[in-house]
Amino acid sequence: MKILLVHQNFPGQFPHLSQALVQRGHQVLALTDEKNQRESPVEVVRYKSPEPVQSNGALGRTYSNYAERAYLTARGARALRDRYGFQPDVILGHSGWGETLFLQEIWPQAKLLIYAELLYRTRGQDVGFDLEVQQDSDESRFMTVARSAHLIQGIVQAHAAIAPTRYQADSFPPELRSKITVIHDGIETNRVAPNPEAQLTLPNGRVLRAGDEVLSYVSRSLEPYRGFHIFMRALPEVLAARPDAQVVLVGAEGVSYGGAPSEGESWKAKILAELNGKLDLDRVHFMGRVAYPDYLSLIQLARVHCYLTYPFVLSWSLTETMSAGGYIVASDTQPVRELIRDGENGRLVPFFDVPALSSALIRGLEGDPDAPRLREAARQTILDGYDLQRHSLPRQIAWIEAQAAG
Repeated sequence: MKILLVHQNFPGQFPHLSQALVQRGHQVLALTDEKNQRESPVEVVRYKSPEPVQSNGALGRTYSNYAERAYLTARGARALRDRYGFQPDVILGHSGWGETLFLQEIWPQAKLLIYAELLYRTRGQDVGFDLEVQQDSDESRFMTVARSAHLIQGIVQAHAAIAPTRYQADSFPPELRSKITVIHDGIETNRVAPNPEAQLTLPNGRVLRAGDEVLSYVSRSLEPYRGFHIFMRALPEVLAARPDAQVVLVGAEGVSYGGAPSEGESWKAKILAELNGKLDLDRVHFMGRVAYPDYLSLIQLARVHCYLTYPFVLSWSLTETMSAGGYIVASDTQPVRELIRDGENGRLVPFFDVPALSSALIRGLEGDPDAPRLREAARQTILDGYDLQRHSLPRQIAWIEAQAAG
């Protein structure tokens, strides 16, 4: 078949899938933003990057911007059709940025499949979850409804959709949920595995090794959506109880999902100011964003890994840390409970309970006698249902080929 993959930051969720489809004998082409310079495993064509749309109203701004991206994506698709005669049998695109909205008008005969990552909801998810950071107001719910328009339109147009977790699939209402098949992106368990030889050099030159008393925290950005403020508030008690512990945080200072503090500073600056004098900053290491091998070494060597999240998209860092045999202390929130069972393959604590988090982290750092069992069970969870080669890729390929066959 001829398969078109569409993602503004390709390969995004499709690096392994795109290669596997080629190996199956399919012709695979990717369509992405011209500013995206990430290395691609397949041939790539690029559409013109959109400029921000100047909308008079905040409620329509999200849809206006994503509709503009959809239009430029469709122009690129039209050039593929008219200049080069490209006619895909299947289109698979991430619906999050609107790119798939007009593609059926270019190729009405193609099967349109989407990666349905999450539908924003006004209740029961991130909106109104953390009242310290967000207002639970009518206006915030209005904005959420408006921000969902392109996602609903995208799945209504699609023949079928895929989502990585049950929680994320269930964010869609029942009348749309029936279109979604749950298949996780998959973890390279041979690469992301326990490594007793793992080590990481900190910016100050100190070398951390497996077996050291290390507490890790990983997030794309240091922000409340991933519990950064809760984690930091737990540290004074942890550092006081464990004088040899080293804390390593990976993540940028900006925001990826939520908003910046009202004062305009970063969440890191805000929380450090709040905790001024309460932290031994010689033992708290902010790494920023790091290369993948360094990140992998960190989750392999950490004695305890902390993962906190709002009810929202599940992070790859959780599944990869489980695959690496990590001892995980995580938030007792719905997306996490899909993978972590308290006392069976990790430890769960209420998201906002700072003392409980401190106690759980201390317990892990001092040497929880159940740690070997929990680590082994965490890795086994990934091996049993999330392994890339044994589970995810075969199911993804079968799903695509079945949809193409009708």
